[in-house]
Parts: sequence; structure tokens; C-alpha cells
Amino acid sequence: MKKFLDDDFILETETAKKLYHEFAADLPIIDYHCHIDPKEIAEDKKFENMTQIWLYGDHYKWRALRANGINEENITGKASDWEKFESWAKTVPYTLRNPLYHWTHLELKKPFGIEKILSPDTAKEIWDECNAKLNTSEFSSRGLIRKANVEVIGTTDDPADSLEYHKAIKDSGFETKVVPSWRPDKAMAVDNITEYNLYIDKLANVAEMKIDTIEDLLTALKKRHDFFAEMGCKASDHGLDQFYSADYTALEFSEIFLKIRKAYKLNETEKLKFKSAMLYELAVLDHSKGWVQQFHAGVTRNHNTRMFNKLGADTGFDSITDKLVAEDLSKFLNRLEKDEKLTKTILYNLNPAHNEVYATMIGNFQDGKTAGKIQWGSGWWFLDQKDGMEKQMNTLSNLGLLSRFVGMLTDSRSFLSYSRHEYFRRILCNLIGNDVEKGLIPYNEELLKEVVQGICYYNAKKYFNF
Repeated sequence: MKKFLDDDFILETETAKKLYHEFAADLPIIDYHCHIDPKEIAEDKKFENMTQIWLYGDHYKWRALRANGINEENITGKASDWEKFESWAKTVPYTLRNPLYHWTHLELKKPFGIEKILSPDTAKEIWDECNAKLNTSEFSSRGLIRKANVEVIGTTDDPADSLEYHKAIKDSGFETKVVPSWRPDKAMAVDNITEYNLYIDKLANVAEMKIDTIEDLLTALKKRHDFFAEMGCKASDHGLDQFYSADYTALEFSEIFLKIRKAYKLNETEKLKFKSAMLYELAVLDHSKGWVQQFHAGVTRNHNTRMFNKLGADTGFDSITDKLVAEDLSKFLNRLEKDEKLTKTILYNLNPAHNEVYATMIGNFQDGKTAGKIQWGSGWWFLDQKDGMEKQMNTLSNLGLLSRFVGMLTDSRSFLSYSRHEYFRRILCNLIGNDVEKGLIPYNEELLKEVVQGICYYNAKKYFNF
């Protein structure tokens, strides 16, 4: 019987073990998309205890806690941090076969060096040991980044953000490169006109100009886009419920924005036209600077209205949508391609039923100049687990070039999530190693090393120009 979480965790064959331990394990991490708060890096924040660094804001864990019958008071409520941690320790044994079980114990093993299984019996011991380490400089925000061997971090930042903390990080001489990523979702969010106009006013203030017309808005966005570029930005990221590709004219785009600024309600057709026009214009901005544009699509949000009203967004009440995607995705990409404005692009789907759609769609828009110009991103959100990542890589292998894949990202708010890169690397090496031992691919050590190291590190480094 194999021991849980030993050095060869997930690695089933001798070739898989060799690929991981000799070629993948020690490579630096390029975490090109995450939701880490740059302020915490700038201030080198120390977390007082494991609940603060591990459970605050983690809606993956919150969903499991609720499913295990834990009262909301002990999840997002007023219970003490110890009581919340104790509730998680009670829940972990019931997460068997859920990726949370693997992630939890990987995150205890690295960086804390704890190989005990978390349970009610071990909770206090683990709590005390981890908290003692968190109170040392070695386990500060920057200390944890160093321990994980992170070379680059791409945060997620609104066009109206000052980026003051990115400047502070850079000026401090911190050895890990921390760069902003352009997240302009609010510039498209016209479903609530009141909130949208407040956002446009905020954007006008930071851009130091009036925004009365659509030309003004595009000018303000370009000014901020230029500023992000000066601050080292290399990529954008969009969180979409769907791709927007409705037909529109320049006059319609202009008139809809004027209507918005007068606080008139839009009909559904006007919303689609405006979002489609704005998404196109934002993509053109990215192309002008050679940025990588990322699109996360396929989520439907805030299903539980009672809990949304109580806790707000991003609290664990989102799920996969079953909307069709191929037609709008194709039309959007083709519109940019026809105008020669399609920059490097990574597409992430949340519905696994769309795997083959995405894997084949990227092949339609490769340009024969940039290897892997259009990417299908790693398993995301509900799919960033062993089964989801294996399916993504197997489908990409069947329908595209796995060897050109830019690999894993954490998409996380936690400084303990870098173990997801280890998880991914082990899964990748196991897939390839098993194929070698089955005789499905030859054992060519030089080629295998190039492919594995490319997917784990070098492809992303070159693709983002880090």
C-alpha cells in the first residue's frame, strides 16, 4: 500500500517520477494570474493565524463547510478564528476524493513541513505549530513567496486602481516580479446603470478628464492602459458570463453610452451591443501593446439570493453555466482576426462539456508565427483538480499541441496556494510518464525534458515576455 502524500504522490511509474523529480520539481513558478492583494506583498504582511491566511475569503472551503452542516457563524460569521479552524478540521475528513483534501495537506506539507492528517484530533497541534511559524519573518507574505520559489506574480487590477502598491513593491527591490494585470470588467458592467455611472465617474477622476461621450470613455481607458503598461503590465483578464459578439454600429455604440450617462435604462439588445462593442475595443487596446488577453467564461453567479444579500458576491454561491459558447466565441475572435487585431489569447472554460469546443476553436486562429498564440487555459475553478486537469491536457493533446501549453496558475487569493503548481506538475509528469511506459510515446529524455519544462515554466516565461 502506497503512503499518502509521499515524495512520489500521484506519480505512478518510474518514468513519471524521473520527469517530476529531475526536470519539474525545482523550476521557479510563474503565477501569471492570481487575486493576491498587492498591498499585502508591499507591506510584507504577517498573518496572525491559519484561519486568516487559509480560510478568510476561500469560498472553495466555505462550500465544503456548508455541505458538511457547519453553521454560517463558523464560516463567515462572528465565531473566533480558532472555532472556524476547528470547524474546517472537522470537515476535512469528509472531503475525501474532493481536491480540497489534496490541497489542504499539500499546503500543510509545504511550506509548514507538516505531514500529519488534519482532523479534530490533530487540529490544536497543527494550529499551534502553524501559528508559531506564521509569526516569524520567514512566513510573512514575502517569505512564503520566496519559499515557493515564485519568480513572477500577475495580480488582478481594475483600470481605476492607482497601482501604488505595485510601485512600492518594485521600489523595495523585492526579488519576485509583481506585475499588474488589466481587469476592465467594470467598464462593461451596464446591467446596473447607477453603479456603472459611479464607476465611470471614478474612472474619469483617476484619468483626470471628463467622460461624457464614448470617445471620452475610450480615451480614458487608453490613458489608464498606457499607465498599466508603464507599470509593467503584460496581460489583461476578463471574467465573462459569456462572449459578446452582437452586431452594432459606431453610432449605436455612441448613442447607447449617451443614454447610460443620462441614467436611462437599457433594454437587453442595447446591453448586448454595448458589451460587444466594449469587449472589442478592449481587445484592440491589448493588441496595440502586444499584451496577452485572458478570458474566463462560463460561470453563472449568485444563485442563492438570500445569502447574496447577506454576504455579497464571491462567497460560494456560483456555479457552471450551460449556455452555448461556440458561435459567440468564434464570432468575437474572427472579428478581431479580420481586422488584424487579435493578440495572444488564453481562453478558460468552466463547463467541461465545452472542452472540445475550446480545444478546437484555438486551432482556428493560430497565425503560423507565434507558437501557441491562442491558448486553451488550464482547468479553472471547479475544474482545477486532478480529473479536470487530466481531461484538459488529454483533450489538448488530442486536438492541439500540449507541448506549447503555458501551464498552471493559482487564480487564488492565498499565499499558500502555490502548491497548486506542484499538484499540476505531478499530474503532468504522471500523464506523460505513463504514456512512455505504455509504449505510446518514445523515451527520448532530451525531448521529454524540453516538453515538461516548457509546460511548467519556459513556455509561460516566453509567452508573457517576463
